[in-house]
Amino acid sequence: MSDALSYRPKTGEIPTSPGVYRFRDETGRVLYVGKANSLRARLANYFAPLSSLHERTRRMVTTATSVEWTVVGTEVEALQLEWTWINEFDPPFNVKFKDDKSYPYLAVTLADEAPRALVTRTTGIRRARYFGPYPKVWAVHETIELMLKAFPIRTCNNSNYKRAMQSGKPCFAGQIGRCFGPCSGKVTIEEHRVIVNQFVSFMGSQDRKLINTLTAEMKDAAAHQNYEVAAKRRDQVLALNAVLEKSAVVLRDSVDIDLFAIEEDELAAAVQLFIVRGGRIRGVRGWMVDKELDVSTGELIDSVMQTAYGGGAVPPREIVVPLLPDDAEALEIWLAGLAKRKVRLVAAQRGEKAALLATATQNAKHALMLYKTRRSSDFVARSKALEDIQEALEMPSAPLRMECYDVSHLSGTNIVASMVVFEDGLPRTDEYRRFSIPESTDDTDSIYRTLTRRLAYLVPEEGGADAETATTDAPVGDASGKRKKFRYQPNLLIVDGGQPQVAAATRALRESGVTGIQLCGIAKRLEEIWLPDSDYPVILPRNSDALFLIQRIRDEAHRFAIVHQRTRRKRDINTVLGEIPGLGPARVKVLLQHFGSVARLKEAPADAISEVRGIGPVLATAIHEHLRS
Repeated sequence: MSDALSYRPKTGEIPTSPGVYRFRDETGRVLYVGKANSLRARLANYFAPLSSLHERTRRMVTTATSVEWTVVGTEVEALQLEWTWINEFDPPFNVKFKDDKSYPYLAVTLADEAPRALVTRTTGIRRARYFGPYPKVWAVHETIELMLKAFPIRTCNNSNYKRAMQSGKPCFAGQIGRCFGPCSGKVTIEEHRVIVNQFVSFMGSQDRKLINTLTAEMKDAAAHQNYEVAAKRRDQVLALNAVLEKSAVVLRDSVDIDLFAIEEDELAAAVQLFIVRGGRIRGVRGWMVDKELDVSTGELIDSVMQTAYGGGAVPPREIVVPLLPDDAEALEIWLAGLAKRKVRLVAAQRGEKAALLATATQNAKHALMLYKTRRSSDFVARSKALEDIQEALEMPSAPLRMECYDVSHLSGTNIVASMVVFEDGLPRTDEYRRFSIPESTDDTDSIYRTLTRRLAYLVPEEGGADAETATTDAPVGDASGKRKKFRYQPNLLIVDGGQPQVAAATRALRESGVTGIQLCGIAKRLEEIWLPDSDYPVILPRNSDALFLIQRIRDEAHRFAIVHQRTRRKRDINTVLGEIPGLGPARVKVLLQHFGSVARLKEAPADAISEVRGIGPVLATAIHEHLRS
């Protein structure tokens, strides 16, 4: 492939000013929209030698047939124009936000003659005061129910209210005690406005001063034997306390922030937004992001900010993010324009905000895991993934049984390998296997040894009669009842790695004499699929179900290998060091922290061991002699 792109503009033709650029394909479709503080410097990255580009970026620039740009005055204008064009053209290589649904709000229509409380998913009601968003619609209804006990205001719609005011008869909601507007005849419009203001004030600040005032009025009424008023104030206090309990107190009362946490892998990212007002978490919002190009966390934060506030939501004075993007200053100016006041971006490093960020990050991790689990459990998606894998790897049939292998070790010690099995796109944990590798030169040699031992089970009896006794493999379950399953031949063997690992696996497959098995490897950094004897990888679409399935089986093999390796390491620690008199668990932990592994401890002289805290010369000599004996 030639490194020269026919549509590459001359360097001198590209301005050094801030601007927004668009890559188009031969049909004129916009493939990617980006912004830059210096268009010349940014576009130069795309027209670097193709071999140096990230594979996804290389695919984008080779698919495109032209690039164009628009110069703007400032980086803030570039940010605004980029967001406008992304919404207009929906470029396939820009990040995609999923589950970006509108969230429910509690709104109070202050512009109305008699303001009402309602649940809404729109934010364009004139002069309305919004509270939220809430994670679920039932949470809004629950809050309204509680607040109406303390502040009875109107809830009926405008048509019912007008009809009731004209006829002089309360609306149906008012007749059954569900609406407390002026049409009920219990309050005037002016009195109702006062109650509405109290409603809005409490929802905005959630200050306990009002509760203290109502409590004092309750006690005073009870002292004067005005029990009806006392009961009413009691119910109001209980309702307001219940509203406060619904909101977790996480920060000081004066803190109003939006906090964003991001958990990502090569293909997707989970975003969690915690909305904190008055020191309480008032709402939680989440997105899933499909990443077509390999974008940095800073670029992802740019997109998250645009998605969160580009639709009209007003940002608070402070926004907490995992790290500050390169254009943080421009983002602050853009956000300040939306809020009509100063907005500050903060990367929390310590303190209560960092602790809250850690909690939000845990939620993001769970959301990413749940997203992967639900996606893999979808039958239609799994079927499509298997068909796409068959087509991409040019297999004669869909890979209904896939096996994936990974190697794990600690500085060359305790080398183990894992085998995980997926059938019909789902894991078969009862057929997972673990391999212990006594010695190996490197990861490729470990892959070769592992597959040689595994493929011995597929050799006909006359060619591999001693296969059962030639390995020290440890099945996950009871070996006596599950050995036959180990003989099932897979359609596809996957190894974790690129060309070197695939070459080692190919040698093992060829020497075993087993045929009818497709082999491939997945390189983690670029998520490329490598086939035997191929100079170029197979590139699956970054957001495809096929790549997602292969990535999931690779990650499962990696997880299973690490778990086995840690178990072996712990067993080695207990068996080798636990036999030494005077060496308890605490000292074992200190020794391993100092040397890193039992193997390095074995190589250490007695003098070096005695330097460890809590280990004297006598005990150091005993440890040295025991490990060398």
